[in-house]
Amino acid sequence: MTREEFVVRLAPIAVQLRKEGSPIFPSVRIAQALLETGGKIHAWNNLVGYKVGSGQPNGFWKGKSVSTKTWEVYNGVRVDGVQAHWRAYDCIEDCFRDQDLLFQWSRYDRVRAAQTPQEQTEMLRVCGYATDPAYTKKLNHIISEYELEKYDTEAEEPMLDAGVANTVIGTWMSPAWKELDAKRQEAEQAGDGTTAAAYEEQADYIHWLANELRKASGQQIEV
Repeated sequence: MTREEFVVRLAPIAVQLRKEGSPIFPSVRIAQALLETGGKIHAWNNLVGYKVGSGQPNGFWKGKSVSTKTWEVYNGVRVDGVQAHWRAYDCIEDCFRDQDLLFQWSRYDRVRAAQTPQEQTEMLRVCGYATDPAYTKKLNHIISEYELEKYDTEAEEPMLDAGVANTVIGTWMSPAWKELDAKRQEAEQAGDGTTAAAYEEQADYIHWLANELRKASGQQIEV
């Protein structure tokens, strides 16, 4: 998996969580995952360097863990070979949602209050999420290099209410599609291929419009 593919894999999750109220900008979330993992998704799905600590299992972390060697910075000095115990997750989304629970602690008030991605990366460092003094600089470089702020913009776009979308589809689009499909079949039975093709094109357009409404309201498209 390339780093670009890694970004594409994580972006929809990060955007959706932000839409649902996560305090973390998608750009920051993706950049942090890239920095912490190097762009690799391990079997334990911990992309944010979240250690076991003294936390208790919850709806997103079931208590499983993995131990590896890492490095930390203590009093300005890097120490390699530090044994660390990381939380292990069933899926990537569980990892991010568990991290959002962590960010509800008062210690991270300034992270939640950040108004820009750059402010948030600095608050992650200031609040002690990582011991690396260059943490902010590294995150901001990744955000810039991969143009991740476009996902912040995407997350801010209003989502159409699913009920409204389905009402429009069911009340107007589905009947129109069925009528066009019926006319297409009649034209085919009459041997009028040109007219049948025209009706099929119109029906396909309505189907496309309906799927656009589904996407805009966070629903799965229909084939």
